[in-house]
Amino acid sequence: MIRFRSLGSGSGGNATVVEASSGITTTRLLVDAGFSLRELDARLARAGLATADLDAVFVTHEHGDHIGCAVALAERDRLPLWMSRGTWRAVGEPLAPASLRFARDDEAIAVGDLELHPFTVAHDAAEPLQLRCSDGSARLVVLTDLGSITTHMLRNVAGCDAIVLECNHDAAMLAESRYPPSLKARIGGRLGHLSNATAVEILGHCLGARLRHVVAAHLSRENNRPAIVRQAIAAARGCPADEVIVADPDQGSAWLRID
Repeated sequence: MIRFRSLGSGSGGNATVVEASSGITTTRLLVDAGFSLRELDARLARAGLATADLDAVFVTHEHGDHIGCAVALAERDRLPLWMSRGTWRAVGEPLAPASLRFARDDEAIAVGDLELHPFTVAHDAAEPLQLRCSDGSARLVVLTDLGSITTHMLRNVAGCDAIVLECNHDAAMLAESRYPPSLKARIGGRLGHLSNATAVEILGHCLGARLRHVVAAHLSRENNRPAIVRQAIAAARGCPADEVIVADPDQGSAWLRID
């Protein structure tokens, strides 16, 4: 059984807890830690957890709203810390924590009851990796911070039971926003962030009998609205808009379960 919970998602910070239980043992992975240590501790407490309950941390890329306190957390709590070599080089820390481990595209990682499957995506970071998590039965995909669709990415998200999916911006809102042209081009570009329309296109490749949960994540405060996202995803899934889950920047989401 897998359950997961967003601790918050947006340009101010991102973190997701993934928990797998065999009935005898329980494994908890933190995917990204894009907050201060104090803030992360508070968000974990709201989820009924503490950092002592975590077994490992996986960082998708070096941008501050994702890596946040990950290095400090790993050092303080002696947690295994996974990221790509490119991400670590981009971090620029002089010394690597003893717990640092390097993840690679398409190389499975065993963390207790979880098997992690990192995969590359198109994003303007040094060596970004998104993640598919499995307990041998259920499959959860965390897919945020990418700008375009690739065959490799689609292969990794197909057949999932749940997905945390970036819905960063509404294209029309971005075009009309106060952002400078260079920032609009970066966000809407091939290596930027997912528009609602592109997210729905990706979701079309995940739709099937297995898919139970879709959590819309990483919404722009400036260039998107939860109501717009709910309507787009509801139309794609054929469900009422009020059934669509949107991860809040401050509160994240409730626990969701796959079994």
